[in-house]
Amino acid sequence: MQTSGRFGALFERLREEDRGGLYPFVTAGDPALSFTRRLLPALAAAGADGFEIGVPFSDPLADGPTIQRSSARSLEGGTTLRSVIDLVAGLRGEMPDTPFVLMTYYNPIIAFGLKAFCRETARAGADAVLVPDLPPEEAPDLLESMAEVFLEPIFMLAPTSTETRIDLVNRVGGGFIYYVAQMGVTGARDSLAYDMGDALERINRVKNRPVVVGFGIKTPGQAAEAAAISDGVIVGSALIDVMEKEEGDEEKLAAACRFIGSLRRALESSKTAP
Repeated sequence: MQTSGRFGALFERLREEDRGGLYPFVTAGDPALSFTRRLLPALAAAGADGFEIGVPFSDPLADGPTIQRSSARSLEGGTTLRSVIDLVAGLRGEMPDTPFVLMTYYNPIIAFGLKAFCRETARAGADAVLVPDLPPEEAPDLLESMAEVFLEPIFMLAPTSTETRIDLVNRVGGGFIYYVAQMGVTGARDSLAYDMGDALERINRVKNRPVVVGFGIKTPGQAAEAAAISDGVIVGSALIDVMEKEEGDEEKLAAACRFIGSLRRALESSKTAP
């Protein structure tokens, strides 16, 4: 499956600009859906190219403490999968060209119904879905439902991924390949994995779509380092950490935009640095 639609247009533009893409992860509904509704357009204006929108879940196995806290706050506010889909629909009218990836665990999809979830998510304007606890080997039913409505499936690769898994993700995935830069759960790290370059080189040799790096990126320098050997970066925990330090919504918005702006400047300069 080749990258198309909004992702295809975005990656073509990024190639022309010779820089990596910037994709913030945001937990929908943290601290309220009304805040998320304001946050994403503001981050896009600050330099974000697309978004991974997280559906809060009570047992987020792939997520570290920061995103677990954000999920808890969102759930306490009453956020549901349905309300996140409605949020995407509202944002789509204001952000017609921005790619949205909906990130959710598989249990809420099963409860919603596979076909209904795919139909409603596509109708709302999402471009792709990432299900971190559903490996591609176990995803045929969801993949079939997604193909009917032209949703793209995002799958993850890690430093430990075998050649067989890399080939499978190449064949059945869509949008981009999500490379997990650090083993373990999400969370900002003080440094990137020492062997990230070797692992990405192995994937880059055979990839048939862009590779975006996530898990552990904390600083503009780390973002530039990762983007120099990939096609972009996903930043979640570090962004949430920045907002957690602020009390009011306006302060959270301002701090988030400053942080995303600093990452965007680092990505723009990384391609021109000697």
